[in-house]
Amino acid sequence: MRVKVISILEDNYMYLVIDEQSKEAIAVDPAVPHRLLEIVNREGVRLTAVLTTHHHWDHARGNDALLKDLPDLRVYGGDDRITGLTHKVTNGQELKFNTINVRCLFTPCHTSGHMCYFLWEDGCPDSPAVFTGDTLFVGGCGKFFEGTAEQMYHNLTKVLGTLPQDTKVFCGHEYTIKNLKFAMLVEPENERVKEKLSWARARDEDDKPTVPSTLLEEFEYNPFLRLSEEDVQKFTGKSDPIEVLRVLRKEKDNFKKPKEHIPPHVMLALEWGMLRPKLT
Repeated sequence: MRVKVISILEDNYMYLVIDEQSKEAIAVDPAVPHRLLEIVNREGVRLTAVLTTHHHWDHARGNDALLKDLPDLRVYGGDDRITGLTHKVTNGQELKFNTINVRCLFTPCHTSGHMCYFLWEDGCPDSPAVFTGDTLFVGGCGKFFEGTAEQMYHNLTKVLGTLPQDTKVFCGHEYTIKNLKFAMLVEPENERVKEKLSWARARDEDDKPTVPSTLLEEFEYNPFLRLSEEDVQKFTGKSDPIEVLRVLRKEKDNFKKPKEHIPPHVMLALEWGMLRPKLT
C-alpha cells in the first residue's frame, strides 16, 4: 500500500492509495478531479473507489466529475449530503479492496456525518494509516461545526486514540505550523512542540507536506490529545478533560495568527492545474 499525498486548493490534501499488487487505487477526498486523474494516469493505476470523509465542498466536490468519467466508480461516505455518494457506510463497517482493508470510523462533530478511514494491508509489516479528514490534524483538531466537545472527546480518545500508536495520520489540511504555534502558547516548555514546529517550518521552506504524522507523535505535542497534562489544564483553567477540550477549541478559534491570502487568480490556477502544487 502506497499513499500519494496531493496538495490542492489553498491548503487541502487529497490522497491516492495504491495497491501495488493489483495496480488499483482508492482516492480520499478528491476535490480537484482533473489533478487526481492526471496522477492516476501517470502512475498507471486504475481508480476503483473514493472514500469521502465529509460533505464539505473542499473534500467532496470532485465526486460527480469522477463518476462521469468512471461510471463504475464506488463513492463511499457516511453522510447523505456527500455529492455523488453511491455507497453509504456505517461505523465499524469494513471494506476490502484487493489486499487493502478499510474500517470506517464514525467521528461526528466537525460535521454530523464525518467518517475517518483506517487502512491496513494483508500480510504487510508496514504501519497502518488513518485518513482523518477534518477531525484530527497534525497538532490540532477540527472545529465543532455540527457537534459538541463531548463528541470530539469521544472521537479523539475512544476512536482515533485507541488505534495502534504507529498508525500514520493523513489529515485533510496543511494547518501544522499554525496549530503548533497555538500548541506553543498552551505548553511553552514542551520540547516536542518546539522540535515539531522547527521541523514543520523547514518542510514549509522546502515546499514539502508535513503529513503523515503518527498517533504516537500526536500524543506528544498535540494539545487536543494532551487533556490531562498539567500545563494544558493550567492554560484552560479546567481539569475535567471534556471542559479542557471545550476551552482549548474556543481559544484556538480566537487565536490570531498571520495568514497570507491567496489571490483568486492564483486559486483558479491551482484548481485548473496551471500551477502545480507539491506532490510526494
